[in-house]
Amino acid sequence: MRDSLSIMVQGTHSDAGKSVITTALCRIFSQDGYRTAPFKSQNMALNSYITIDGREIGRAQGVQAEAAGIEATTYMNPILIKPSRENDSQIVVHGKPYKNMNAFDYRRSFYNEGLRLIEEAIHCLYEQYECVVIEGAGSPAEINLNDRELVNMKVAQLADAPVILVGDIEKGGVFASLVGTLQLVEKEDRARIVGVVINKFRGDVTLLEPGLSWFEEYTGVPVLGVIPYIPNLTIEAEDSVVLSSYQQHRDAQKLIDIAVIQYPMISNFTDIDPFFAEEDCSVRFVKKASELHSPDLLILPGSKNTIEDLQHLKNSGLYDEILQLANQGKTKIFGICGGYQMLGTIVRDPDHVETTHEEERGLGLLPITTTLLQEKTTVRSQGVALFAEKHYEINGYEIHMGQSVIDDDANRWIQTQNGHLDGVKNETEQIIGTYFHHLFHNDEFRLALLNQLRVQKGAPKKIEPLRFLELREESFNTLADHVRTHVNMDKLYEHMRVYQENRMLKRSSV
Repeated sequence: MRDSLSIMVQGTHSDAGKSVITTALCRIFSQDGYRTAPFKSQNMALNSYITIDGREIGRAQGVQAEAAGIEATTYMNPILIKPSRENDSQIVVHGKPYKNMNAFDYRRSFYNEGLRLIEEAIHCLYEQYECVVIEGAGSPAEINLNDRELVNMKVAQLADAPVILVGDIEKGGVFASLVGTLQLVEKEDRARIVGVVINKFRGDVTLLEPGLSWFEEYTGVPVLGVIPYIPNLTIEAEDSVVLSSYQQHRDAQKLIDIAVIQYPMISNFTDIDPFFAEEDCSVRFVKKASELHSPDLLILPGSKNTIEDLQHLKNSGLYDEILQLANQGKTKIFGICGGYQMLGTIVRDPDHVETTHEEERGLGLLPITTTLLQEKTTVRSQGVALFAEKHYEINGYEIHMGQSVIDDDANRWIQTQNGHLDGVKNETEQIIGTYFHHLFHNDEFRLALLNQLRVQKGAPKKIEPLRFLELREESFNTLADHVRTHVNMDKLYEHMRVYQENRMLKRSSV
């Protein structure tokens, strides 16, 4: 095994900023000339990423690979857990569905196989890359789970990597959470923690300095950095934990009102990220009928459990509200993947792939019927979409268990590179559905769509599209510069090299 540089990023709790800091380090080490790869042994997420060979990993690791300037592989996230209902998840191993398991059975029967997969993946990345940035999950101090955990200190041991511990000061109690975590981890694991980073700081850092001095004296662990909060990064969120921070109400100062249905098993909601960057678009997430109102654009995003989320639309009253908007004809409605299936006439699950319910009536707004299958489609896709009497090149990806049958006389609208037709629209193009994720990431198409809405609102069209991927690349560099400025990178490199040299000594002594 190559003795690569490595570092593991763990946190005091979920959403402490581990994914963002891992992304920053991937870009920093890449900028510094190291061929760098991200790694997360086990990821629980409904936001997926499709590798170039058509396999599914956690979206965060795919984005981190892009930050490092490399193609993502399943070795960067060998185990993906996709919750499908309470206490039940689809286990994805090296990018392909393995089986559905509940949490108890997973911990009891999958642990040894998981260890094998993780150790194999670490060895593979150490062989192929000069630097590996490892991300943990949750907290290493979850003492009720640590006897069979597969994502924090056990991984640090397998990788023989140093650890930095991230605390989120924005939530309050950062010193208590850092000290508590250090006290609860095992002695040998605490020795791996080479420093802490305080994340999302706002205000005058001099006011924090007495606390930093106390912390270092009390714990003996250095503070490697205090990272100020950085707004408006065009970098995708890891999972739905961030949805609670998104707008629920319209920003009246912005021209275009975009509503996104937030059903319980929403997935791949990063499809709508480009709209956040459009200066005249207000994006809000809708959970109940009273919040929907009359948006200019309504998006039904992906779902990990289409039938049960469709039932949620009915139980919440959103189903009837969506039908009313469709009948009024003023709101443009898009369905992506699971949302596309919901726009059809019926969704069937005869083999109980996602649910115990065998079928559910859809919204009936598009002439398709969907049957969920055992085999999952995971592929990067390209095509040409006919929209507003013009053709637009479309790049995206597909992740779905369902196969949709489209009526012969339906208006198809995307012809893919391999010759098949995807998606349906009604005659007025008011209601459109597709399996293409990242549809709105295509700048020219998004410009055409938003220009239609601008004209309807009496505003002028825009000539040039916002270049979203360029914005994201700028965000990677901004984030890297920000972290490099506020974290002692020299000290971090020093710790990484010590661990690298120790691994070399261990190998030479065998």
